[in-house]
Amino acid sequence: MAGVLVSQRVAEVYGKRIIDIAKRCNRVLDLVLSNPSALPSANVCNELEIAFYSRDVWEGCDKTFINPETRAFFAAADAAAKLRWLQVTSAGADLAIYQPSLQRGVRVTTSSGSNAEPMAQTVTWAVLSFARATQHWMAAQRRREWSPLISPDLPRDLGGKNAVIVGTGPIGKSIARLLRALGLNTIGIRRTSAPAEHFDRVTTYDRIDDVLPHAQWLVIACPLTETTQGLIDARRIGLLPRDAHVINVARGEILDEAALIDALSQRRLAGAYLDVFAVEPLPRESPLWDMPNVIITPHNCSASAGNIGRGVDIFLRNLENYLSRRPLENEVGVLAA
Repeated sequence: MAGVLVSQRVAEVYGKRIIDIAKRCNRVLDLVLSNPSALPSANVCNELEIAFYSRDVWEGCDKTFINPETRAFFAAADAAAKLRWLQVTSAGADLAIYQPSLQRGVRVTTSSGSNAEPMAQTVTWAVLSFARATQHWMAAQRRREWSPLISPDLPRDLGGKNAVIVGTGPIGKSIARLLRALGLNTIGIRRTSAPAEHFDRVTTYDRIDDVLPHAQWLVIACPLTETTQGLIDARRIGLLPRDAHVINVARGEILDEAALIDALSQRRLAGAYLDVFAVEPLPRESPLWDMPNVIITPHNCSASAGNIGRGVDIFLRNLENYLSRRPLENEVGVLAA
């Protein structure tokens, strides 16, 4: 018998499905509940083979705060000498709490794709907010002022403009699909230039300088890696046209925040939508809060009640794959075909 570390909620709602999957694969699994009040015994930890870090355990965490539920979960996982596979709730694997598992050879899989649709919808909302000048109307509403837009302040049409999307994974593809529906040309940036669904063209990271001067919209939606850390630096921000908008829903470390602030304040960029930042929560003294051409959300653009279920579905599919010795979805360090 092998142990599976899960939250109480996952055990209550999905426990039967977990056990049924194990039976189909001729395995016996014991559900071990993560408890913020007490670490499982040494004997129980020693039998853990699988751990599922679900969204209900993660909720409330950010870059600077790890909640008690998460601390307890990883205390048990890190104490499990026989742990072979860890499924995590996030789309990326760069978080510090995952590193001990990765460093000791535990297979780690992410929930990439579970929040792609709500993230893409939020990005589309931001694009439309800027493109349709909604800040003007909302400010006028707060002033109770009848203030129609007139020339020369009329917003420009979206059709035919270029959206450069860094990252062509599930999130990038979903963003590209929705932006194409608005009439934008979509250009993807990734490791290879092979075609990708919903992109009009794809180029590589080392050719990004070629497309930035033609981007009215730069959308950052890639994982944080050695390649992408600091990718959009001051020089590359300077390559963007003055009417460009920058959107970052990936990681704050990919974008030079100080250089962005300088470009926005000098009106060398039209605006920015930012969900992620170099320091989170965003410090109160950051000038970004007061910039009229900036939209801020608190690393929350994926918020959706359906994410929990989609994340569990990925875990359940992977559980059957793992027990059947088939390839796992979203395995860190394993390239997709």
